[in-house]
Amino acid sequence: MGKEVEMGEASAEAAMDVDNKGKDASSIKVISVQERLAANVQLIEKAVKQKETRTLFSKLIRITQAIRKELSAHDVQVFVRSTLPTSLASSAAIVEHLQQVPATTTKDNGSADTAELVLATSDPLPEVEIYAYYLALLILIDNKQWPAARSLSSLTIDRLTTFNRRTLDVLGSRIFFYYSYAAEKSGALAEIRSSLLALHRSAVLHHDDIGQETLLNLLLRNYLAFNLYDQAEALRAKAQRDTYRSSHQHSRLLFYQGQIRAVRLEYSDARDALTQALRKAPAPAHGFRATVTKWLVVVRLLLGEVPDRAELVAPELHGALGVYLDLAATVRAGDLSAFASVASRHVSTFKADGTVHLVSRLRANVIRAGLRRIAAAYSRISLADVAAKLGLASTEDAEFVVAKSIRDGGISAMIDHDNGIVVAAAGADVYSTDEPLAAFHARIAFCMDVRNEAQRAMRYQMRPQHHSFEEANEAREKQEQELTAMLEEDDADF
Repeated sequence: MGKEVEMGEASAEAAMDVDNKGKDASSIKVISVQERLAANVQLIEKAVKQKETRTLFSKLIRITQAIRKELSAHDVQVFVRSTLPTSLASSAAIVEHLQQVPATTTKDNGSADTAELVLATSDPLPEVEIYAYYLALLILIDNKQWPAARSLSSLTIDRLTTFNRRTLDVLGSRIFFYYSYAAEKSGALAEIRSSLLALHRSAVLHHDDIGQETLLNLLLRNYLAFNLYDQAEALRAKAQRDTYRSSHQHSRLLFYQGQIRAVRLEYSDARDALTQALRKAPAPAHGFRATVTKWLVVVRLLLGEVPDRAELVAPELHGALGVYLDLAATVRAGDLSAFASVASRHVSTFKADGTVHLVSRLRANVIRAGLRRIAAAYSRISLADVAAKLGLASTEDAEFVVAKSIRDGGISAMIDHDNGIVVAAAGADVYSTDEPLAAFHARIAFCMDVRNEAQRAMRYQMRPQHHSFEEANEAREKQEQELTAMLEEDDADF
């Protein structure tokens, strides 16, 4: 009986909790997209009033990206009409481009009704006007309206260049990115190169730091898309900055630098740059991290390093790195026929990733790896067997390959030309060589680089200037008091 009473009370309490939760849920007000956009306008006005050029505008970008999936062309049109006066040319241009987006009836964002719309009458801040352009570009790009996006981005750039306000730097950097992105999707990447160079020159003259970083990366991407590696390196060498405001842009620059170094056969520098790019890349950027890892895997293979399997089977990267896992396995095994099969079967993937020219250089590494395995397994083997194991066409090819590897120091062996055999030398003690010293030096240098970068990235609170003045005045007064006391003592003695 007691248990039934307890159960009844528990049920009643549960019912009351459900009712309270229902009341709380019903009392929660759903914030519409227009209200969020209005709050963003207030945030822009606050940032302009405080002359804040980084934190608040970065927050504005994050908030906009959060509501991007809920944003529709109708929402942006309502925002433009309520924010920009109809007499402004920007208002008509934005609405005209947004009308090219197909109308959707399934998206209901709680937007304000057009009938209740209050049209803007006063001129807005330039930041609000550029923000309206930015919202329209997001809609056009999300709906894959590439010609309209390219046209509107060009108008946005023309309007943006009429201002010289540091409060527009963050928004301007996003406009630059979408300007290049729309041109790339439209197949007109080469046509905007001169415009990007002019914008970069203006950003340098105006001390627009974030604009310089963004435009430098866009120019490098433009050059690399057409395999103009020499021009890209010349630009990077002259325009690269010592410090960076955006770690994202810095990681992109390191990635492009690694690509340039790899193509120029500077594999050690390429590995260092790609490793730093991977370390600085944001964790949620799985696509960028996968792309960097692909290049890093190929560069390490060219250096004779075989990545661990654990590095290539990460949950967020396995789907993108399956081909490179097979490639690393063939290089590790030194199987030339298997390598040729993987390279020919996945040539389209390598072309899409831009690594096809690096993969073609791996043939010599595969041969060297195969020779090292053969030299470690056999103390004496015929050249015909070497050719068969490596998949070479003839015994003469095997003889030339073995001779070159011996000359380069890849293997320790000698060729008996009379009998057509390869005789492996006795293995030397690795600790009697400089290899352990070089390995420890590389590890220590890497740790010191991480430490130095972390130290440079530290930010200390600026010491108020008036504190130093007060301390100086106090020290001066104290010194005067001590001097007065000493004079009084001298007078007393006199």
